Amino acid sequence: MNSKIVKDFQGQSNWIYALMLLLVFVLIGSNKSYSQNSFANSQNLSSLRVDDLSDQQVITFKKQFLASGYSEGQLEEELIKRKLPPSELDKLQKRLLELETKGKLSSSQEKSKDTEKTKGRTTEGAQNENPFEALSPKIFGSELFNNPKLSFEPNLKMATPLNYQLGPDDELLIDIFGFSEQSFQLRVSPEGHVRIPNLGPVQVAGLTVEQAQIKIRSQLVKLYPRIASGETSVSVNLGSIRNIKVIILGEVNLPGTYSLPSLATVFNALYSSGGPNLNGSFRNIKVYRGNKLIAKIDMYDFLINGNSKGNIALKDQDVIKVEPYENRVEVSGFVKREGLYEVLPKDNLNTLLSFAGGFKSNAYTNRIKVIRNTGTQKSVADIEKASFGSFIPKNGDMYTIDSALSRFENRISIEGAVFRPGYYSLEGNTSLKKLIANAEGLKEDAFMTRATILRKKADNTMEVVSVDLNEVVNGSKDLELKREDLVSIASKISMQEKNTITINGPVMNPGVYAFADNMRIEDLIVIAGGLKESASLINILVAQRSFNVDKANPTGELSKVLTFSINKDLKDEKGSNYVLLPNDVVTIFTQSGYQEQKQVQLNGEVMFPGTYVLSKGHERISDVLKRAGGLTANGFPGGAILIRPRGNSYRDKIVKENKIETLKKLSKDTSMVTDEIEKELQKTADIVGINLDKILKNPGSKEDLFLSENDVLEIPSMQQTVLVSGQVLYPVRLRYNGGSSFRNYVSMSGGFSSRALRKRSYIVYANGTAKDTKNFLFFHFYPKVKPGSELVIPVKETHKSVSVLEVVTIATSLTSMLLIISTLTK
Repeated sequence: MNSKIVKDFQGQSNWIYALMLLLVFVLIGSNKSYSQNSFANSQNLSSLRVDDLSDQQVITFKKQFLASGYSEGQLEEELIKRKLPPSELDKLQKRLLELETKGKLSSSQEKSKDTEKTKGRTTEGAQNENPFEALSPKIFGSELFNNPKLSFEPNLKMATPLNYQLGPDDELLIDIFGFSEQSFQLRVSPEGHVRIPNLGPVQVAGLTVEQAQIKIRSQLVKLYPRIASGETSVSVNLGSIRNIKVIILGEVNLPGTYSLPSLATVFNALYSSGGPNLNGSFRNIKVYRGNKLIAKIDMYDFLINGNSKGNIALKDQDVIKVEPYENRVEVSGFVKREGLYEVLPKDNLNTLLSFAGGFKSNAYTNRIKVIRNTGTQKSVADIEKASFGSFIPKNGDMYTIDSALSRFENRISIEGAVFRPGYYSLEGNTSLKKLIANAEGLKEDAFMTRATILRKKADNTMEVVSVDLNEVVNGSKDLELKREDLVSIASKISMQEKNTITINGPVMNPGVYAFADNMRIEDLIVIAGGLKESASLINILVAQRSFNVDKANPTGELSKVLTFSINKDLKDEKGSNYVLLPNDVVTIFTQSGYQEQKQVQLNGEVMFPGTYVLSKGHERISDVLKRAGGLTANGFPGGAILIRPRGNSYRDKIVKENKIETLKKLSKDTSMVTDEIEKELQKTADIVGINLDKILKNPGSKEDLFLSENDVLEIPSMQQTVLVSGQVLYPVRLRYNGGSSFRNYVSMSGGFSSRALRKRSYIVYANGTAKDTKNFLFFHFYPKVKPGSELVIPVKETHKSVSVLEVVTIATSLTSMLLIISTLTK
């Protein structure tokens, strides 16, 4: 019972210890985060020198400042808050203005837009982004400790290293299994031993886990004899690990004593302290153990080569010291990694360039500029490429790598009628003949009489040199080429007007085609897809373009017109074998007796509704109705309508335009005009009002219209209602009563409304015709109502009533005028 209580207590103690260990790691992480943010927010710009900043740093700072939620007016305030000297603040403002003038920074309008976009960001978010870091020198390697996406916290989930030595506070997990089973969770005491129940203390401090397992196994044999025979086995593993105390001092952001997991390395410790500060060295980091120097670390081996051999494991009470840098130089311009680099006395300029990642693809590599401190002032030097390996950088050097010039030292070009136009090297193409040969020669359409060369003179002005290509090709003359010469060889085709040929009439694809030599009428017909069946083979006209028009003679010939005939095999009947000329117009006519069938549609109450073909030129409505068997017993001739499609002829277009113009002139309501015009434009057919009763009673009369192609004749069934709409109290559809008048139907709809314009009332009959009201003095003679009619009562125009004030004003004005007239006449 007591042993169970002890085991339970031990288990609870282990859980409490694990929880405390987790809190230690959380505090370390939060301390790291706090230290980074605290360092960023308390950044001191008192030592900043604006002259040392590159244009790109200034541009990046301004963009990040506005993007972080700050306004333009806060710039000076925030810089002063960070202790930027007034002289440097003035320099920075001038640099910003200069960059904006050069167009390298956004205009004021664009800045305001950018500020508006980021207006909703919090101050906390703006501080976290910390745009002022752009003004800090970009020390190579510092991003390793300032980047929140990187972490050098030790991995506690990996397998225990073979060389890991046990010490106080380490936890051992001992499992006994086989013939006997038992488990122990034991912590190494400060004296370096573990106490096994019923056995006593076993010294394990300073041993590896493997060595500890051998020693513990030999002691457990006393309690479990079957271990010796192998019937019982023993497993010893490392549970939770101990913490160690490490002192970090020197040029680091947060020096002090740190509690770290015993698996921590030098890099883990430096990460916890925020890494080297602005004066700290990345290449001279020393580790002391027991007052002895055990390691000197150059982090550039890790940063440049990925070699972490210097990242040794730490032990309790180790001291890490970051020395100040000795030599630091700046590299800017066209290198892959701009920044500040720390150099050792053994490093040359080539080594420095390798730190910066080498040149960019567009860098000028023959010479590098360096600004160097001489002790009393600065000096400028140019380092030739041959001296890169022997030139030793010194502290404070500023190296600038320029870009290559955007010009070519040996380029020539050829364009136009050659098979391979483009850029060529001057070497091997020193003459025009050689260049043409390397461009795979001249095309067949090359204009041989003259080629032009656009050449730069010594003062960079341009001149044109011309040459006869015939002389170059036959070898009687050649021309020496120079750098940046542009040779242009024209094409005969491109120098000519694009000639066409036109064919009109009943061919499959009439239109305009490209002209070709030796083209005949028959060839053009084939190109146009052949003749239609309606095409006439005789009287084919060809109109030629004239070049001798007598403009003084108003009746002079404008073009020459020729007439030809062909047969069905597309052969010239007269054998003239005429060859078409450029821009000829060929016209083919339709056969004089050719006529396609014309169809009309009969729908509704006829005996045989459907599509009918007009059998003669002037076929009337009564003729087609007779062929359709007449109307059915339910047919309503009074409601018959004729629908006639609108054509696309020139005459139809003129009629439509005239209707639109009339609408514009007659109506004062602009919105109504627009609506009516829109309806007119959308119409594809018109309704023709007909009186079928009269047509059937008197076939062939004026009422009996001639039918046109695609006409539609609609015969409705008998109508038994009348629709009353417009300005009545209750618009409604009513049953038709032959004895009722217009007024009767209005009364059955509730009567006229107060806004009804009675004298303009009208009826729309079922056949599409309409009839208005006749008026004499105060009498209104309404039209007769028929089945299927619609009675329309329009609305009165509204007139603005005159107010009392307006009446008084008018009366006063009139009175004043009368008094003046009376006074003048006396």
